[in-house]
Amino acid sequence: MQTGTYRYPPMECVTYGRPFAEVLAEEAERLGARAAFLMAGGTLSRETDVVRRAQEALGARLAGVWTRMGAHSPRTDVVAAANAAREAKADLIVTLGGGSVTDGAKMVGFCLGNDVTDPAQLDAFAARMEPGGTLVRPPARPSPLRAVAIPTTLSAGEFSATAGCTDTARQVKQSYAHPTMMPRAVILDPAVTVHTPQWLFLSTGIRAVDHAVEDLCSVNAQPFSDGASLHALRLLARGLPAVREDPADLAARLDCQLGAWMSMVGSQAGVAKGASHGIGHVLGGTAGVPHGYTSCVMLPHVLRFNAPANAARQALVSEALGRPGMPAGDAVAELIARLGLPRRLRDVGVPAELLDRIAAESMHDRYIPANPRPIASATVVRHLLDLAW
Repeated sequence: MQTGTYRYPPMECVTYGRPFAEVLAEEAERLGARAAFLMAGGTLSRETDVVRRAQEALGARLAGVWTRMGAHSPRTDVVAAANAAREAKADLIVTLGGGSVTDGAKMVGFCLGNDVTDPAQLDAFAARMEPGGTLVRPPARPSPLRAVAIPTTLSAGEFSATAGCTDTARQVKQSYAHPTMMPRAVILDPAVTVHTPQWLFLSTGIRAVDHAVEDLCSVNAQPFSDGASLHALRLLARGLPAVREDPADLAARLDCQLGAWMSMVGSQAGVAKGASHGIGHVLGGTAGVPHGYTSCVMLPHVLRFNAPANAARQALVSEALGRPGMPAGDAVAELIARLGLPRRLRDVGVPAELLDRIAAESMHDRYIPANPRPIASATVVRHLLDLAW
């Protein structure tokens, strides 16, 4: 008999389908913010008016603007932003952008709560894998600065209490977590996503597919997240091709945003992912592959590898994607191809000579021991990488 406990996340609200500036003004008022620190993507700031609109919505509550957050949230950028927020005496963070800005903001709050003023101090708080596969997270104090997140991609990090932060000197992405790293509120406005490059919007949509798929196929899946994951896949399977066909289709974009939200219910409840996420973390931090692309190139192969261990669960994936009876790995690969996204490691710039290092470092990721089909060594990861290369 199945047993378990579902714990609701420390998020207060998600508002969807309304203009972000209108909702942001309401949220700043509701939260009593007096000094909001706005973190936004650099391209959004330079090439669109959305950052200006966010500034206008905050008005006299605006205490500072930060637009220098590199890909994969480099810890040098994170600490610099935290020091700027501290100097501004910020009492709220507002994020406007993709996953790197979102994770960067979560890390800013973490740094402020734990008196981190230099990047090297973050090593003391990074998660580590003990022999035998036990994940250890060092004790950390809560963040004094929570966020309102306005995402422009579908990677959905705004719905989690964890963040990846990259040590660019060592090319290693480290994991951090605390319940108070989760934003207090999320605003889903499909209109703001029209500025996101199509490759980025669609590929982060596959990242959301990856969340839902690996939750459904998890070794500790939960009934509440199962329902959300199935609906996420239906929304994404419908919305992503529609956006590719007509980038101006806001209803389809909202389907994708809602699907990305639903895809994170398992993450919020502690449902473990598998090797697609585990390898993907290393592909991002070590090889510089965008998050969405890591799922495009790895998820079909991981599903095929895991099929002997969870065929019944994978059948649910295929059905939700509208391809009942088709192997789940093939159904996901078909969707990726339909969206015109890359499907090989070589196509996203990963050199063959880096594969051994990626395989070895993947064994230190928290999701490799949780993969439904056991992965006993880096040799197995290297086999998956070879299939994807």
